Amino acid sequence: MNEFLATVANVNDVINNFVWVKIGLILLLGTGIIMTCLTGFFQIFHFRHWWKNTIGELFDKNSDSKDKSDKHNISQFQSLCTALAATVGVGNIAGVASAIAAGGAGSIFWMWVAAFFGMMTNYSENVLGIYYRRKNDRGEWCGGAMYYLRDGLGKHKNCKKLGSILAVLFAVFCLLASFGIGNLSQNNTIAVNLNAAFSIPTWLTGLGIVLVAGMVIIGGIKRIAAVTEKVVPLMVALYIIGALIIFFANIENAGLVFKSIFGCAFGIKAVEGGFVGITVKSVITWGFKRGVFSNEAGLGSSVMVHSCSNVREPVRQGMWGIFEVFADTIVVCTLTAFVILSSGVVDPATGTVLAVGADGVALEKTALVGAAFSTVFGKFGAGFIALAVMLFAFSTTLGWSVYGSKAWEYLFGRESVIGYKIFFVMMCFVGPQLTSSLAWDISDSFNGMMMIPNLIGVLVLSPEVYKITKNYVARHLHGKDEKPILSNFKDVQEDMEKIL
Repeated sequence: MNEFLATVANVNDVINNFVWVKIGLILLLGTGIIMTCLTGFFQIFHFRHWWKNTIGELFDKNSDSKDKSDKHNISQFQSLCTALAATVGVGNIAGVASAIAAGGAGSIFWMWVAAFFGMMTNYSENVLGIYYRRKNDRGEWCGGAMYYLRDGLGKHKNCKKLGSILAVLFAVFCLLASFGIGNLSQNNTIAVNLNAAFSIPTWLTGLGIVLVAGMVIIGGIKRIAAVTEKVVPLMVALYIIGALIIFFANIENAGLVFKSIFGCAFGIKAVEGGFVGITVKSVITWGFKRGVFSNEAGLGSSVMVHSCSNVREPVRQGMWGIFEVFADTIVVCTLTAFVILSSGVVDPATGTVLAVGADGVALEKTALVGAAFSTVFGKFGAGFIALAVMLFAFSTTLGWSVYGSKAWEYLFGRESVIGYKIFFVMMCFVGPQLTSSLAWDISDSFNGMMMIPNLIGVLVLSPEVYKITKNYVARHLHGKDEKPILSNFKDVQEDMEKIL
């Protein structure tokens, strides 16, 4: 078994290096920059508008963002919560700790860069997802990268076959990723943390996850959305409050923390050793990998649940995509980074881990964050993080079960989705038994493989995102009387116009 796992790890290293170091980072950053420029830096210059039409709408009694009257599809808020369930997860805790330990404090700067441009990548994905979505035989909306690759990229001259091939590849990679980032790594982390904090056997944790996940996932997206809209806001709020308490307790270290983040972002500390280029490469790679692991912008994953929303305007759902990345990385990941760098468990100047366990070995991932919380909350800190990880990771498993179901439906039809769900639930028992590092490394590779066909589609269809955005801005921000652009399909366009 050990020999087999070693072979898997070696093969995965080759794939990981290719999809991330060779082409992934360039494609990811390039797409974000292009979409930001094409939309006129929408995330900055229309900040007030997208903020008002996302989180602001939740406090408006007349808003339709929480409308649940559609018996087949979920509300805009539910789609956000289900997407956040998948994105606000272990990446926000263990992922940030891993990035700092491997790439230093400077990796946080590149997380911010990934998030800033990722806002418009995620926006563009969701705009295309709504624009190219179709209903299945049950009246449920189905959308995602596979649909805009097949029907969008595929309608370009001589690209029909290419679009179909990339759509299938994306769906296959999504299925694999649903078991990696959405299942094995999440549940492995739950088991490891519960074992460390409360001495609960990993097999018992795996069995518990199977039972609870089965009750929710088998019930379908409506049941999953009903759970996530209650759990996600609560768990995010509690984590933010805990992190803010540590922030203010260590406020005198704020200057040093941010100085280290910006100073180490370009390998300044590595000048003496003459390894500036290597260091910068490592810092950028870890910052982007963990940023994408956290907010998933560029993967095309959250589009599948955003497309299930009862929203009518593509740009409206695109703005929820902007908020999703903002909340996940700019808010939650930044707070985690400050907690780690300000509490004394890591040297902010070098990124060296100072906190050690009972065995004298430097702490990693969630254990490191737990140690940081313990500097203020005592023994309760490690327990708090263990419970936070359990909720974050479990909600991610729920969200990714939706993504995998949609990919399965695209490949094999709706009738057989139940088979995927049962297998997905059974795999929740396997994750806790794996080694933590292998589960995470495999997840990184699956992320990268999803990202490539998705970003090709976004880039090719970028003129359509520009056209749809320009039309929306003209109508809603400048009061012009123009025909709305709502769908690529004439019948859907006409139906949406009637109820807009």
